[in-house]
Amino acid sequence: MLEKAHDRQLDPPQPDPVRKDRRTLRREATKAEILEAAWDLVREHGLAALALRDLAERVGMRAPSLYQYFPSKHAIYDAMFGQGTQAALESVAAPVDTSDPRKALGEIARRMFEFSTSDPARMQLLFQRTIPGFEPTPEAYAPAIEMHAQVAGLLVSLGISDPDAMDLWTALISGLVNQQLANDPGGDRWGRLVDRTVDMFLAYVGTAPSAAKKKGK
Repeated sequence: MLEKAHDRQLDPPQPDPVRKDRRTLRREATKAEILEAAWDLVREHGLAALALRDLAERVGMRAPSLYQYFPSKHAIYDAMFGQGTQAALESVAAPVDTSDPRKALGEIARRMFEFSTSDPARMQLLFQRTIPGFEPTPEAYAPAIEMHAQVAGLLVSLGISDPDAMDLWTALISGLVNQQLANDPGGDRWGRLVDRTVDMFLAYVGTAPSAAKKKGK
């Protein structure tokens, strides 16, 4: 009996799951606060101007304390990238009120245009290589892959087999976005061209010979 009692005294204390969950929730809440502040700063001063000292001051902590939550500035950018790509996916994947694939493609184009032009800092992070040396992690990039697959599937449903169709599609939409932000921010000069651009795209990829056929000739 004495040996068993002695053994019980040596048993390590078991962690309190409730306390652990509370600690995790507090940590996640702080990370969310840091990311929200980071978005505010890049929208105010530009994507590349994000400074850890300013970010720490915005959330009421010292700069070294940020490393308890993110190991580097690129890790902060990566978390922001993940948030941005998830928001883009949700915008594209939302139900479309039509069974016509052509109209659905037009709706997706308008959504992507509006999503991108509504937040220039986010657009730069997601679709331009603005931050030297930054590459998103596979986890942060995963929603972008899913979004790409959804659009590609819609093109297939339209009978489009051109292997360059997706590259052409992204070039056209990003071109409209960049022109809008550079030359008419807040306006609709290039936004009014989205539907015509989709029609032009479909008219070409639906009739142009595929790259494989061209090589066969």
